[in-house]
Amino acid sequence: MKKFFKTYFLVELLKGMALTWRVLFTPKVTLRYPEEKTPLSPRFRALHALRRYPNGEERCIGCKLCEAVCPALAITIDVKERDDGTRRTTRYDIDLTKCIFCGFCEEACPVDAIVETPIHEYHGEERGDLFYTKEMLLAIGEKYEPILAKDRETDHIYR
Repeated sequence: MKKFFKTYFLVELLKGMALTWRVLFTPKVTLRYPEEKTPLSPRFRALHALRRYPNGEERCIGCKLCEAVCPALAITIDVKERDDGTRRTTRYDIDLTKCIFCGFCEEACPVDAIVETPIHEYHGEERGDLFYTKEMLLAIGEKYEPILAKDRETDHIYR
């Protein structure tokens, strides 16, 4: 009998309509993305960058730890020894179509050469567009160095 009355008076439909009317007049939480942006954590990981020392020399010493620790095998490094006995990279490539943005490369680097920036607004229209070379990564690092240094400073507590 109870089931009959629920079906006859459309109780479920009325409950749904009551919920609709209740939610209809509440303030919306949707953001208008390009104009309004949500705050990002300083530990947010997105586009990679290679950093330089303040004197302009690149930080990467060619230890290949980031290449070894990368679970997706997205990093390729070639190293050449210089005349003074130090090693530097001649090739440092990251294939972002393979990268899973785990941050292991950043954690493995002993000199903070490779970092993941908070820049998430990039795209590629073809597969080759997401293949970043050493020069491209150094250019990103130079452009965003103040942001990277500030994020490193706030993150040093957790390292």
